Amino acid sequence: MPQNRHTPALLRGHARCIGAVLALSIAAGAALPSVASASTKQIAIIQDNSDLVNAPAAMAQFRALGATTVRVPVPWALIAPDNTSTKSPKSFNASDPAAYKAAGWAPYDNIDRAAAQYGLSVDFVVAEGAPRWAEGSGIPANYVAGPHNTAAYYFAWKPNAADYGQFLRAVATRYDGKYQPKGQPSPLPRVHFWTLWNEPNFGEDLGPQAIDGSAVSYAPMLYRNLLRTGWSALQQTGHGKDTILIGGYAAIGSNPRGPYPGGPQGLPGNSGQTHPIQFVRSLYCLNASTGAKLSGTAAAQVGCPTTSSGRASFRKDNPALFSATGVADHPYPSNGNPTQGGGPDFATFPDLDHLAQTADAGARAWGSGRQYQIYNDEFGWITNPPNSNPKQRYVSPATAAYYINWAEYLSWRNPIVASYDQYLLTDPPGHYPFSSGLETSSGKKKATYNAYLMPLYMPKTSFSSSQAVTVWGEARPAKYATGPQAVAIQFQAKGKGSFKTLRTVSSKGYFSVMQKFPASGNVRLAYTYPKADALLPVGLAGKEVTGRSQAITVR
Repeated sequence: MPQNRHTPALLRGHARCIGAVLALSIAAGAALPSVASASTKQIAIIQDNSDLVNAPAAMAQFRALGATTVRVPVPWALIAPDNTSTKSPKSFNASDPAAYKAAGWAPYDNIDRAAAQYGLSVDFVVAEGAPRWAEGSGIPANYVAGPHNTAAYYFAWKPNAADYGQFLRAVATRYDGKYQPKGQPSPLPRVHFWTLWNEPNFGEDLGPQAIDGSAVSYAPMLYRNLLRTGWSALQQTGHGKDTILIGGYAAIGSNPRGPYPGGPQGLPGNSGQTHPIQFVRSLYCLNASTGAKLSGTAAAQVGCPTTSSGRASFRKDNPALFSATGVADHPYPSNGNPTQGGGPDFATFPDLDHLAQTADAGARAWGSGRQYQIYNDEFGWITNPPNSNPKQRYVSPATAAYYINWAEYLSWRNPIVASYDQYLLTDPPGHYPFSSGLETSSGKKKATYNAYLMPLYMPKTSFSSSQAVTVWGEARPAKYATGPQAVAIQFQAKGKGSFKTLRTVSSKGYFSVMQKFPASGNVRLAYTYPKADALLPVGLAGKEVTGRSQAITVR
């Protein structure tokens, strides 16, 4: 989560556990000759917080939005038995999914089956804290913000990597496509997409972040060990060729010039945030500032090799660092537009290339030529309303609608970016909520809803009448229809009267066309859902939907 998130802890924990992210796979369909080549690999991700409550209804809505993959945090801290005890259950085989209570698996079984019913796949993020018996000793009082390991708090203090690997093995076995739980009529659908942990550079997800007065970056060693056992569990259960992401980094980290809870002088301490670029370097056993290999005492105190034989086996001992599908990131903006913000050790939206370069440099330091793509899997703009926190300058829903289309266009143009994310679908309730959703907490659509459904971006919005300009966009739901679909580019002259179709683009993914406009006015995209789609929510079959309106000035 972003550093400046002000959601109350109870609500924040609820959103993190119950939250599930759906990924919208963008495939290039047949296109008219004038349509620029569409992205064939980028996926767009959106997170919702209701799919554990009513999975079929959630999947229907996700499908209507064009979703193809639902990303769901799987909470180790909640599913594990006796999770508040300091001792694991007797005779407990943590690698066997049948050793866990069926009620703990039930929400994820429901999501898995409902997703398959609606043609969606599932990404499981195996994280969300650790049971107390799998945590290390010496948990400080200021690390636990409330009743430990309840539904509101998902902390992980020095989690035991072997225990994590066993839990992940249980999850991977249950969702291998062959496992049929007792009392269920058929095997559960197979899961093909995994993320190993979440925000490992944030102390509330993995602590302590730093030790010895924050002089030693400690969490990268913890995460390196978790990756090692998690990767092994997936390989041993037949998921080795699945999509496997590492990271999921919080984008900013603590500011050394100002205080941050959990550490002196704003350093990460127990529960703060490590700057992501520094974290990635340390993860690869490099100096966080210079990028040089750690050696001697500096290497030994963070679990890095100190001998020639240890260095020679580092790649073999840490396969996830060199063979994962991609690096996940949560590149939240600083309330500005998608090109603003950023920092030398940040991983915000303008820093995505730097994050990729840092991961590549880490691999290269150990003799690997791996070049990573970045998966943006938590992202969005908080809007006011509803969040009117006087200490923050959040954007209006209309501005956020423009920004999310702009950011997705930039993602589409960047070959190292493998996904685009919208967090959340629905705003959480509460005082000063993390209101980055497409709907309010009561379900009312914000300006961002249709902007996300039908992305539209024009790099130039002021031009001469003789000039053809770029119109970029997509009808997300079109990917579920049979054959190329008609997407209308519509124009409203002088901002008055009805919209009229200037051109129809044939596409099942992103498109980019050159278009002339006769006068100043408004531009939007329109798409009509197929009449025969029985999996659409009631009332959508045959209905036309439109996206955000973009004002243009024609000289």
